[in-house]
Amino acid sequence: MEEESDEGGDEDDDWEWKKKRENAEKQSAAALCVGVGSFSDPTDLPGLAHFLEHMVFMGSEKYPSENGFDTFLKKRGGSDNASTDCERTVFQFDVQRKSFKEALDRWAQFFICPLMIRDAIDREVEAVDSEYQLAKPSDSHRKEMLFGSLAKPGHPMAKFCWGNAQTLKQEPKQKKISVYKQLRAFWKKHYSAHYMTLAVQSKEKLDTLEKWVREIFSKVPNNGLPKPDFSDMLDPFDTPFFNKLYRVVPVRKVHALNITWALSPQAKHYRVKPLQYISWLIGHEGPGSILSVLRRRCWALALVGGNSETGFDQNTTYSIFSISITLTDKGFQNFYQVTHLVFQYLKMLQLLGPQKRIYEEIQKIEANEFRYQEESDPIEYVEDVCENMQLFPKEDLLTGDQLMFDFSREVIGAALSLLTPEKANLMLLSPEHEGRCPLREKWFGTQYSVEDIQPEWLERWMGNLELSSDLLLPAENRFIATNFTLKPSDCLDTEFPVRITNSDRGCLWYKKNNKFKTLKAYIRFHLISPVIQQSAKNVVLLDLLVNILGHNLAEPAYEAEVAQLEYKLVAGEHGLVIKVNGFDDKLPLLFRLIVDHLADFKAPPDVFSMFSEQLKKTYFNVLIKPAKLNKEVRLLILEHGRWSMVDKYQALVAGLTGDELTDFVRGFKAELYAEGLVQGNFSSHESGGFLQYVTDKLQFSKLSVEVPVMFRVVELPRQHHICKVKSLNKGDANSEVTVYYQTGSKDLREHTLVEVLVMLMEQPCFDFLRTKETLGYHVYPACRNTSGILGFSVTVQTQASKFNTELTELKIEEFLVSFGETLDALSEEAFNTQVSTLVKLKECDDTHLGDEVDRNWTEVVTQQYMFDRLNRETKALKQMRRGELLSWFFDHRGPNSRKLSVHVVGFGAEEGDGQNDDQGGGLPAQGEGSGGSAYGEVSRLTILAPSPKMAAATPIMDINAFIRELPFFP
Repeated sequence: MEEESDEGGDEDDDWEWKKKRENAEKQSAAALCVGVGSFSDPTDLPGLAHFLEHMVFMGSEKYPSENGFDTFLKKRGGSDNASTDCERTVFQFDVQRKSFKEALDRWAQFFICPLMIRDAIDREVEAVDSEYQLAKPSDSHRKEMLFGSLAKPGHPMAKFCWGNAQTLKQEPKQKKISVYKQLRAFWKKHYSAHYMTLAVQSKEKLDTLEKWVREIFSKVPNNGLPKPDFSDMLDPFDTPFFNKLYRVVPVRKVHALNITWALSPQAKHYRVKPLQYISWLIGHEGPGSILSVLRRRCWALALVGGNSETGFDQNTTYSIFSISITLTDKGFQNFYQVTHLVFQYLKMLQLLGPQKRIYEEIQKIEANEFRYQEESDPIEYVEDVCENMQLFPKEDLLTGDQLMFDFSREVIGAALSLLTPEKANLMLLSPEHEGRCPLREKWFGTQYSVEDIQPEWLERWMGNLELSSDLLLPAENRFIATNFTLKPSDCLDTEFPVRITNSDRGCLWYKKNNKFKTLKAYIRFHLISPVIQQSAKNVVLLDLLVNILGHNLAEPAYEAEVAQLEYKLVAGEHGLVIKVNGFDDKLPLLFRLIVDHLADFKAPPDVFSMFSEQLKKTYFNVLIKPAKLNKEVRLLILEHGRWSMVDKYQALVAGLTGDELTDFVRGFKAELYAEGLVQGNFSSHESGGFLQYVTDKLQFSKLSVEVPVMFRVVELPRQHHICKVKSLNKGDANSEVTVYYQTGSKDLREHTLVEVLVMLMEQPCFDFLRTKETLGYHVYPACRNTSGILGFSVTVQTQASKFNTELTELKIEEFLVSFGETLDALSEEAFNTQVSTLVKLKECDDTHLGDEVDRNWTEVVTQQYMFDRLNRETKALKQMRRGELLSWFFDHRGPNSRKLSVHVVGFGAEEGDGQNDDQGGGLPAQGEGSGGSAYGEVSRLTILAPSPKMAAATPIMDINAFIRELPFFP
């Protein structure tokens, strides 16, 4: 669908726009790191450090408004965030440059004199509790908490760092502990200037920034007390409980093996980075690697190894080294043999010793990436810098976490020598452990069991372990860039992409980018096919094609990934998307490698079977997330012809064969339209060769029929409908409610109007639904563009144990009513300020080339080609008036609005309480066990008619029948 194009300007207007973009500024940003975290929590108040991170932002003596800072930022195009780690707490924000100094002053007051009023405590505990509830279904968080519980009694690693209503409200009340007094005391003791670090970034002169920082932050209190120090609490996992096999029941359908060692703290060796060297070898995927051998045996799909450098993985008491392997069904049955292969590889590394050649190769790759890296977003950059200031001397602040400086056989060898079988912890995750794990972790409820590692295996590993001839060190990497030349401009050095090749089989858009002066480039192709949307089975077969193609490429393309070349294969709704980017020198090698493997695609029976089983798990793991299920249901209703994840799951469970995949791939490659975009350090002549390579290699015919790249969208009736579905994860209390208002065909001017509306709505939405009503941690409005049809929505993630979804929707409606009153009272000046903020955001300079490429690729992949969209939207915004927004909002919120509510209902503390009795959608039962999920029939998704008492709403029709009756937008 084309955007309206009657608002384009003449050449002078385009020149003005180009000039503005060149003079545009990035956001200004600041981050502050406090050298204290959850390790310092009082034993009787777990989660206090995390709770304080929330509370300090709720007003200050100088600026007492509870959500005043968020409101200030939102009106000026800014954002803020914070996080609590084991030994550090980080706060950050960004904002438009003209408001940076005032924002700094407002922000600094949280560290000078936060209010932390008593009345806000109970409400904000609910936000912390909601955050904890949202984290509970996460296998990574559950695994961390279980692992931490293995630490010695009294060690801070065993603390419950999240905090929840139980630890911060109910238990303190029973024990007569004043959380308010403890918060104030914790802040006074630990939020001290002498162990805070601050980083600021803005376009002002350095002298000006220093003057502002001295002036604004000099009042942050300094109590002179010693910084919390846990470095004497070494070896937290030196206990009999560590070197065991833990069997764990995961939330997702996944088999995974985690082999973990707790080493002495390694941060002091940052110049050598021994764990990075070891993890580079362990995680290698080329010939002779652990994963290469496991893939050939169809035992594993992925392997990652190393240390994430988060506070959980690395602190002053220990450093983790972990190897995590995603297993197939066959690999799960042979997990001891998988572990055996890992120990064989480690033994080989120990015998051969650290290799200087390999270290220097890693060193070279990291140095290239650092020297030629693209700029990161200011808010991310200052966050990294302020943390680095806590960890490294000043001469290494910018490089300490990125470069490998010194090769040391002794340091690397010492780390390698610790990775032995008798010091390893094995954690095996599988849904097949359901019913056989009697133990339960206290905070996340993870079911697990513990047993000794089989003695015969332990003896083999600790004895004279034989080496496997399949295992080898990696060979020299041919993908490392050697030519760092910025190519000269040619005649096609244009502001926007131009189409340089166009035929009935494809076209290529090109843009040489001199703005960023980068040695990197981006190549993207969309291979559009008419066969994909013909059936749910074909959509699944495309997913299988992408998964198996990625598997076939994994080994030959791994060296390219190591050399900082990136590739991604995406199963789009109407075609296969290929994305590659990195240093232009060797990028064509990688692109041709991908196309070659597509042209010569093969799927051996064992590989086909492995990925068919894995894809069932993937679909299931998506659908058990309330947010994903909510989106699936909404789009299933709105987009005609879309095959939902449930349809795909059912097609896969019904059974597919390797022959069907072969036939599909043949049909897919027979008839295509290839549309591409090349941007960066390539000439137009070089770029044209990429499309030529695709067409020559794949030898496809032109499309016999046009394939639209967007779905047709149904026009909702002018009334309110509710679609309610039960969550598919029976152990998950999280519900999600989205109230969606459909407005009509996307018009560029109307789209910008909705963007202004959502910006005005963000802070009041947060204040009303989260701060005051405490419905949940995530509440947000959104501008919805559904295949060219516009709408807006409000979403709340809550817990069924606290609020039913009908009440949640009523509260959303209350908010929208109150927002309508706020909008009606909005002054012309306030409206113009918000519009100016959005204009500034659209004029804000791209951080790096990738930002611009993403924007241009969206135009190509949707076939809208409005590359000057920001220019047009800015012009539309400048013509907008307050009255236009008011009338639009009330028109679409009135009694004749096209409204759809989607409720994904979680499982409450008490079943059968009224809200959970409605029929829920689900997946058909399968042979591999329910894994704790609620199964039903997909046809039981129902549209509910509204009633005065929404809890008494009754089903009016089957969802599929409802969809069939809806008209389409023209």
